[in-house]
Amino acid sequence: MVMKPDTNEFVSLVTKYSASLKPFAVSLTRDSDDAQDLLQETVLRALSSQGTYAEGTNLKAWLYTIMKNIFINNYRRNKKRNAIFDNSGNLVYIGLSGAMRNEGESTMEMDEIQSEINKLDECYRSPFVMHFRGFKYHEIASSLHLPVGTVKSRIHSARLELKTALKKIGLCPVMA
Repeated sequence: MVMKPDTNEFVSLVTKYSASLKPFAVSLTRDSDDAQDLLQETVLRALSSQGTYAEGTNLKAWLYTIMKNIFINNYRRNKKRNAIFDNSGNLVYIGLSGAMRNEGESTMEMDEIQSEINKLDECYRSPFVMHFRGFKYHEIASSLHLPVGTVKSRIHSARLELKTALKKIGLCPVMA
């Protein structure tokens, strides 16, 4: 006959292993607050499901499985919550995660933005474009043979110039 751990022993084991679950929760949620919520829900579910735990089962693996299942169920629930299904026979699915934009309008706006970038003086345009493409300040400075401070200054000036130009043509830039 297999003996199950008593409640106090089970609680102490779950508490002991819960510390090792935190990194897994963070990797699933990518947010420390959501990870803490997931961890608490996992511990609560494990403690309330003590009767289903079979002695000899790897408790740590059992806890990881509970956490993974809670995460998957929450993810599915949130996906369904953010959708509207039209049962009118038209078979329409509308996701509330974001509104669709007119792609032609977006293309025109991007063309206008690119035109304004092209109007920048070369000494401002090059560092700005490189920074926009993801280069670090020191990489830009090395490539253009400039001091880092000059690169930062020119990128800042380019942003200000673009912001002013884009406001004039009615585009609201999201630049600092």
